[in-house]
Amino acid sequence: MRFLLLAALTFGLLGCDRDAAPAADASRPDNAPATSAEFAFAELDITELQARMERGELSSRRLTEAYLERIAAIDDAGPMLNAVIETNPDALAEADARDAEREAGRVRGPMHGIPVLLKDNIDATPMVNSAGSLALAQHRPEDDAFRVGRLREAGAVILGKTNLSEWANFRSTRSSSGWSGRGGQTRNPYALDRSPCGSSAGTGSAVSANLAAVGVGTETDGSIICPSAVNGLVAIKPTVGRVSRDGIIPISHSQDTAGPMTRSVADAALLLAAMAGPDEADAATVGAERETPDYRRHLDADGLRGARIGVLRDKRGYHPDLDAAMERAITAIQAAGAVVTDAEIPTAGQWGNAEFEVLLYEFKAGLEDYLAESGAPVKTLAELIEYNRRNVARSMPLFGQELFEMAQAKGSLDDKAYVDAREKARRLAGPEGLEAALQAQDLDALIAPATSPAWLIDPVNGDHFTGAGYGVAAVAGTPSITVPMGESFGLPVGIVFMGPAWSEPRLIELAYAFEQATHARKSPRFLPTIELE
Repeated sequence: MRFLLLAALTFGLLGCDRDAAPAADASRPDNAPATSAEFAFAELDITELQARMERGELSSRRLTEAYLERIAAIDDAGPMLNAVIETNPDALAEADARDAEREAGRVRGPMHGIPVLLKDNIDATPMVNSAGSLALAQHRPEDDAFRVGRLREAGAVILGKTNLSEWANFRSTRSSSGWSGRGGQTRNPYALDRSPCGSSAGTGSAVSANLAAVGVGTETDGSIICPSAVNGLVAIKPTVGRVSRDGIIPISHSQDTAGPMTRSVADAALLLAAMAGPDEADAATVGAERETPDYRRHLDADGLRGARIGVLRDKRGYHPDLDAAMERAITAIQAAGAVVTDAEIPTAGQWGNAEFEVLLYEFKAGLEDYLAESGAPVKTLAELIEYNRRNVARSMPLFGQELFEMAQAKGSLDDKAYVDAREKARRLAGPEGLEAALQAQDLDALIAPATSPAWLIDPVNGDHFTGAGYGVAAVAGTPSITVPMGESFGLPVGIVFMGPAWSEPRLIELAYAFEQATHARKSPRFLPTIELE
């Protein structure tokens, strides 16, 4: 889930579990991938898929089969994106059950029969939940995570699990995005030698490549927003507590959350509604509404009219094309009726050390709680460290486990160092940071470039990350939404909207209006590298 400390990578180091995936299409020359234009369901959103099922033109089974076939053609063969680490052996049975319900007159809602991919750090039966680690490659939790149960109750079909940066990029200080020991290297579908960002790399790559209708990622600091931005997606990083944290292999209970990664704002709103809701097992959700808002009511193409938006000008300079795209985005926002003013975070750059201290403490405590409660084959961080040492050639071929070792050296959550760091990080990013910036000028939201265009995959030196605009919301625990806003040499770049806690409905209005004014998303072409002309 954490992005700022990235993990090393390689191309296809290990294969993936694909028990339910059909064989690749041998009739296509050299198993070349179907382009988005050739794929029957390319870029279709949930509303259109539902309309086709309602008219009897499409079944959930046929849609699920089509995505499984595309995973075989695009992910296993063809470009070998390596985005899906495991398909659900029960996916077709789940689809059949949803079709039978529809035939009987029962439709559970907008997600009924819609195939969804989940990041491989979320419990979902009967599949493995491994965080990409070989140490958990046989770990099959007995129960679904709360949000997965919500998705199934809403009628969604769980299609499979996606690869990620191993341990959500919290194992080494020299790692790179999208590589895990269990899953190998995930690639960016826009240019296969470029990073998919992390840690929700597989979800970002897969959904952008139309391997599923929608997907779920998780974030501690950037791991939903960054892979969505560099893969041309919309994503919502919710307020911590909007979506239950139950069943996530954790880093930080202060910052962790799951969220939707989709090709449109409308799909993100529908998927968030299906996942969100209070969970008695997660105290953070007590602040959420007992009834999940109908986010569809906030899909307003005129949602920017009269809004007051603050732009974080200090987030310029990562790349000239990113700066130019941001200026065009600001012009579009103003043309849509918003007032745009310069803004600044008074405490910018002051919470980083405290945040890192919090993550080290909370990772050890939270991980060991998860391992014990889920019946994992290893029970402690110390055991994981020893497993990696014993299996160094397979588990650590590219980078080490410095962060594991730093976290292992920390004490309990009663330590004064932890308590002070947690208070400092949340205060500086929240009340004295993002909230202060919003209140100073009575702003609806802050905007910034999400992150730089995707960099080259580099297994030797790790990620070439130049900067991002989303960090304050991650540390404050408040919501953010990224939307495509342009490109650089064919590589997508995104804008991020950030608001106060529980402001998802307003952010959806702003993001949807921006999306409808710009329509910046372009489908990936699976190029081997960028085109210079």
